[in-house]
Amino acid sequence: MNVTGEVVALMGEIAVRYNRSYEEAATRHQLTALQAKALMLVAAEPLPMRRMARLFNCDPSNVTGIVDRLEGRGFVRREPDPADRRVKNITLTPEGRQAVRELRHSLGFAAAPLAALTEPERVQLRDLLQRMLAADADADTDADTGTGTGEMP
Repeated sequence: MNVTGEVVALMGEIAVRYNRSYEEAATRHQLTALQAKALMLVAAEPLPMRRMARLFNCDPSNVTGIVDRLEGRGFVRREPDPADRRVKNITLTPEGRQAVRELRHSLGFAAAPLAALTEPERVQLRDLLQRMLAADADADTDADTGTGTGEMP
């Protein structure tokens, strides 16, 4: 196997472990994995449900159900977007912020392996991952506009 194949395999293993840890943490807080992920996304910034649906790669009606349940538990609320009052942003309530803190504390796998790296190594890993995501975003833009080769490097 070449280095690229090894990296892809390792990233896959990390994703499997991370998702398992995420599901276990969500279950401990009586949440589904998608509810927990929605809380984490909204903790970073208020999001319209349509954007959340794109991030989850699902139909907006599925996100409506997720948000309805989170709202019912008092974790989120729908607020008009200041730029377009027709759009509703999902924001955290104080109870939602507390739930996010507890979830983050419960995600042992997310932090434990990083402790094996030095601070400069974590910075380097962060920077490399950001470059990968930026390159992927550029590839998505090329695909949307019909430019680029469509080939994998």
